[in-house]
Amino acid sequence: MSQQPVAFLTRRETFSACHRLHSPQLSDAENLEVFGKCNNFHGHGHNYTVEITVRGPIDRRTGMVLNITELKEAIETVIMKRLDHKNLDKDVEYFANTPSTTENLAVYIWDNIRLQLKKPELLYEVKIHETPKNIISYRGPYPLNGIYNPINKRIAHDSCTNISSDSD
Repeated sequence: MSQQPVAFLTRRETFSACHRLHSPQLSDAENLEVFGKCNNFHGHGHNYTVEITVRGPIDRRTGMVLNITELKEAIETVIMKRLDHKNLDKDVEYFANTPSTTENLAVYIWDNIRLQLKKPELLYEVKIHETPKNIISYRGPYPLNGIYNPINKRIAHDSCTNISSDSD
């Protein structure tokens, strides 16, 4: 019996939102030091590009990893309806006490896209282009002792061998 082929499916969407980089755990002086001009009281905006990638076996009957319509609807619900043309800090409850960094935005999108998918284990990556030069990729929670495999929900432990050589 041959192995079932595995494929990656990515859908890209763009949205606009504003935010202020500010942490309630830091003083005003610390926020200014950490976030610089992005801590401006009035905030600033971005035209974000988000790529949502699922990974899984290609279904023999449909020829698809996931029906693209399901992914499109999840993106519409989570990103376009909740984030597009919003002030992330004021309009999205998640960011009331969580700094609206692009890293945290990726976590928010990951967690909420998973809730929309019939097979959430297929979600592989959320990639956000904050600017053409600043890109964040998020692939789910980071375990302490291994790499999370979203397909079988197991931790794969890396075996490392330290090889040293006296020769240059």
